[in-house]
Amino acid sequence: MSKDALIGKLRTRSAVIGIVGLGYVGVPLMLRYSDIGYKVIGIDIDESKTKELNSGKSQIEHIPHERIKDAVAKGFEATADFSMAAQCDALIMCVPTPLNKYREPDISFVVNTMSSLAPYLRDEQVVSLESTTYPGTTEEELLPRVEAQNLSVGKNVFLVYSPEREDPGNPNFETRTIPKVVGGHTSACLEVGQALYEQAIDKVVPVSSTKVAEMTKLLENIHRAVNIGLVNEMKIVADRMGIDIFEVVDAAATKPFGFTAYYPGPGLGGHCIPIDPFYLTWKAREFGLHTRFIELSGEVNQGMPRYVVDKTADALNKHGKPLNGSKVLVLGIAYKKNVDDMRESPSVEIMEILRDKGALVGYSDPHVPKFPTMRAHKFDLNSQPLTAATLDSYDAVVLATNHDKFDYKLILDKAKLIVDTRGIFREPNDKVIKA
Repeated sequence: MSKDALIGKLRTRSAVIGIVGLGYVGVPLMLRYSDIGYKVIGIDIDESKTKELNSGKSQIEHIPHERIKDAVAKGFEATADFSMAAQCDALIMCVPTPLNKYREPDISFVVNTMSSLAPYLRDEQVVSLESTTYPGTTEEELLPRVEAQNLSVGKNVFLVYSPEREDPGNPNFETRTIPKVVGGHTSACLEVGQALYEQAIDKVVPVSSTKVAEMTKLLENIHRAVNIGLVNEMKIVADRMGIDIFEVVDAAATKPFGFTAYYPGPGLGGHCIPIDPFYLTWKAREFGLHTRFIELSGEVNQGMPRYVVDKTADALNKHGKPLNGSKVLVLGIAYKKNVDDMRESPSVEIMEILRDKGALVGYSDPHVPKFPTMRAHKFDLNSQPLTAATLDSYDAVVLATNHDKFDYKLILDKAKLIVDTRGIFREPNDKVIKA
């Protein structure tokens, strides 16, 4: 049987693993399979990325070049040639699923990637989608494209959905130690999916269908988005009342049951949490449902960058300066501390609003030396060195991302005005504005 033969290859690690999409999800997964003895082929439409990987260079800050070089030495190769998919026994898709300008799901990367792979599908292959998406995507978009190749899903080719779970910059977890949810289109597909991931991941969590697995990923991130929306709204209320919300959260977190600490910030960032709720709200409308709770948290979180800018303008006004013409330095433009990941970073929106209101904007981020090329945002800027002279040259600094590499004592001593969105500066100080 095709199923048994494929499971045998996966368990003996003689299968060839294809990773499609070599970014923040695909590269760590590639390294894990390479480390445990599989031949791995990486496929990506970006030829410059594949060339760099083949030369042993990492494009992700927290993954050292040595890890890539080691994988290449073990046989890893990256290519932009989708026909190489025919050599793979497993194809794991790790491609972006952003929103379009109307805040609706854009699954064109998934659809186009599947269409590019389809001509090279064959017997005894498993296709796994890891990209976050709405429930039904695997059945509605992948299944017909696979079956159009005269293949029978569940008999001679296998289709699974297993949502990615990555937390860049978190030293407590790695690909191997994060439990993996897997759903198959059929029971045979699930068996193959488990065999694929059980070799590389310490704990695999099987679920009854691809839809359940897709919904699981959305629930995980909507849970975070809603709770962050709640604490961001609480921050605004607390600020009006003259209360430090960070002190409140710290105190509440001492309760050993029934409370999970979420901290406010300048908005939501990363590829998942700002985006995933809208995948579900969009799909729910197909069923005549309106997810008001989720949409409300989205509104709150989307409004935070403008709230930060308003607080900055108010603070400058109190110092006799208009925002228009003032020099403002944004500290940290990655979406979270200690990483170089810029996806959906609220810092970028803060910079854009400041610029649109006439401020002269600069940034300092030890993890992002040059503002990267982005589809929807453009700044021709390099990171400013965080020195006494730099801080003194700006009218205000906005602490947007609390990297550990920042010298906070220097910032407090030398900055003229600090807009703190992360609760770093807890002691009362006339130059610190909580935002």
